[in-house]
Amino acid sequence: MLNIIWVSFFVLGFIAALVQSLYFGVSGMWSNIVGDIFSSAKTAFSISLNLTGILCLWLGLLKIAEKSGLTKVLAKILEPLFCKLMPEVPKGHPAMGSMIMNMAANVLGLDNAATPMGLKAMEQLQELNKKKDEASNAQILFMVINASAVTLIPITILMYRAELGSANPAAVFMPILFATSISTLVGFLSVAFVQKLNIFNRVVLGYMAAFFAIIGGVAWYFTSLPAEVRLIASAEWGNAILFGFIILFIVAGVLKKLNVYETFISGAKEGFDIAIRIVPYLVAMLVAIAVLRSSGVLDLIVQGFDKFFALCGLDTAFVAALPTALLKPLSGSGARAMMIETMQNYGADSFPAFISCIVQGSTETTFYVLAVYFGAVKISKVRHALPCALLADLAGIVAAVCFGYMFYQG
Repeated sequence: MLNIIWVSFFVLGFIAALVQSLYFGVSGMWSNIVGDIFSSAKTAFSISLNLTGILCLWLGLLKIAEKSGLTKVLAKILEPLFCKLMPEVPKGHPAMGSMIMNMAANVLGLDNAATPMGLKAMEQLQELNKKKDEASNAQILFMVINASAVTLIPITILMYRAELGSANPAAVFMPILFATSISTLVGFLSVAFVQKLNIFNRVVLGYMAAFFAIIGGVAWYFTSLPAEVRLIASAEWGNAILFGFIILFIVAGVLKKLNVYETFISGAKEGFDIAIRIVPYLVAMLVAIAVLRSSGVLDLIVQGFDKFFALCGLDTAFVAALPTALLKPLSGSGARAMMIETMQNYGADSFPAFISCIVQGSTETTFYVLAVYFGAVKISKVRHALPCALLADLAGIVAAVCFGYMFYQG
């Protein structure tokens, strides 16, 4: 499937560029595309290079957590749930602890910590995978949850809104929370349907109820804070929890009488190896996305949506936010740039900007997550991972638009 999608991006980009240059007389089209191709290849390497230090840091800390037995303790918390959802993963396997910490970091919006933990979990799941070039059911479920992960504290989005002059930066907090929850739920249910998982039992339903209760409680806490301190509080809580994890890992290693420094170095070396392995996969994906973007295909799609919704008699005020929605599954930096551009063009507190921010926080960058996570373990056959992840993206985007209309106060 990845092969078909990758080739399709180039073919669509070529056709769109050919039509614009020959039929519409647009000049400089080919040079722009070639320039973006080389630029994206450099960007892919830069991302991997910048990720190296973060990977070394967190995989070093995770090695301490693993050797000290802390990951086993964490795994026991969700072991009953994972045994139902991932029956091929043995009880007490290290992958469970890594997955739990990855999901916790995602929920808190701690991307720098979530990615290394997720890559470690994917490697551990790969050890159990009998078909090394094909994604296992457990890896697919884990990847889809990551690609649609609930973000409880969207710190970056709130900071951009504040910097661009929003009167109430945290106004998007609740709609983002609801939209990203729906995205994750749809992604989880779609995988459960394909894999024929029995989710209607007391264990799974109990964990889901507890999860949404926690989300509701945290949402209530932040909405109860004054608007002027909500952004600061969310950032402080996120960073405090992140630093708390670091101290917890080190203390656990000391109590276990480990050589904490040497254990950290051992894990950090793994981070460097992973960073090198993902470079080709990122180059391939980002170059294809650059062709799609610079050829004008995304602009044509937005114009098509605008005409379609107008013919249906629907309000088209949200269409200006669709470039962010279209780029979000393809490029995190591209979607972020579109979100900022929308706020600059229409105003930080405008309706299109409001929708754009909710979309940005409702889903993850699916193709990036897929390229990095599966590329790290050299999996080429992703099976139903991509369709389920894209369905979750679609649900998140639709939910973002709906909650935008529901919450917006111009």
